[in-house]
Amino acid sequence: MRFTLIAVVAGLGGLLFGYDTGVISGALLFIRHVFHLDATMQGVVVAIALAAAAVGAAFAGVLSDRFGRRIVLLVTALIFVAGALVSAVAWSVPILLTGRVLVGGAIGVASMVTPLYLSEIAPPDKRGAVVTINQFYITLGIVLSYGVGYLLSHGTEGWRWMLGLGALPGIVLFIGMLTLPESPPWLAGKGRDDDATKALRYLRAGTDVTAAVAELKRDAATHRQHTTPWATLFASKARRPLIIGIGLAIFQQVTGINTVIYFAPTIFQKAGLPSASAAILATAGVGLVNVIMTLIAMRLLDVVGRRRLLLTGLTGMLVTLIVLAGGFMAGLHGGLAWVTVASVAAYVAFFAIGLGPVFWLLIAEIFPLAVRGRGMSLATIANWSFNMLVSITFLDLVHGFGRGPTFLIYAAMTLATLIFTWFLVPETKGRSLEDIEAALDGEAALTA
Repeated sequence: MRFTLIAVVAGLGGLLFGYDTGVISGALLFIRHVFHLDATMQGVVVAIALAAAAVGAAFAGVLSDRFGRRIVLLVTALIFVAGALVSAVAWSVPILLTGRVLVGGAIGVASMVTPLYLSEIAPPDKRGAVVTINQFYITLGIVLSYGVGYLLSHGTEGWRWMLGLGALPGIVLFIGMLTLPESPPWLAGKGRDDDATKALRYLRAGTDVTAAVAELKRDAATHRQHTTPWATLFASKARRPLIIGIGLAIFQQVTGINTVIYFAPTIFQKAGLPSASAAILATAGVGLVNVIMTLIAMRLLDVVGRRRLLLTGLTGMLVTLIVLAGGFMAGLHGGLAWVTVASVAAYVAFFAIGLGPVFWLLIAEIFPLAVRGRGMSLATIANWSFNMLVSITFLDLVHGFGRGPTFLIYAAMTLATLIFTWFLVPETKGRSLEDIEAALDGEAALTA
């Protein structure tokens, strides 16, 4: 029970990530009129937070390696609160963008440090489910943002409340993290063996941690010999994890998921839904599918395995993107617009059992301890950078090529991801972080 509570509190970083990522989709329908934004400036309002997220992720690895995972999450929670409040009271575009930068920076840090912290406090046989708590919270935050967006979509000033309510989970995360221990592997890596032992005993109350402590000490002793972590990251030992991590980071974005997260109401309005409220309600339904399928993924990751779920999810994404593109090219409108909604929901469902949770789980597992923070940081920078690129180009692609061809481009990227996964992505189910590191260092297949 204690460990479950710890994981739930620690995962609140994902809730903030999800809420602040998703809330802009509904708020944008009103912000664009209040501030008279054209398509390019709408893209900037979305993309500036993503650019800030990439910057936040760039510093997150170094900061979490130096100061610890826990203290970084505490500071991040406060930045979330500040960014939400600044966005809510914005009276001009520059102030709004300032709030979005604060929120984006915090999102970038949380998106990297939360799964890192969860992976390091979890026992091997539960790590898939525990780390995926972060992904569950992301999806829950997104669907909550859609629900809030719907409830507040009937007033012209509702967008301020949509953005401002993001401060509440930030406050809860800050209070919760005050009660939690630091990551045992980080403590051991800093030579604080007694503190690492105490933290493990707290985290795994009622179980014998002798073997886990001994393994931590051995691994930490090995990695304390390295004095140049960045050089180690680019050395042969970490090369394969780096290729896998950055590759999946890019593919998670260029397959189009965040065009749905950020622009779903806009997509549904273009497909023929009659009002902003109807479009936001349909988007909330898609968000609920995301939550449910992520819960299913949590149960399957430590049973079926990461690789198999990833391949299954990608296959489903490929098919549904082709159907979605075909629906747009066929000109579905009116009642048939719900075919578009169903296609988007199915696409999100397959993402939620595969590429969504597996990417964040794998990058928390595959990097060596000495460079785990920095390796995850580089993968997260790539993820947010391509998130920004895809988001800022989506409306322009639709304008230039049409909605159908645009989604066919994302389908082609999904096929490329399938090929990449088949040949390069390992199975890590049920292995300790130390075992995974040793196997990848030896170029072992790590297949189920």
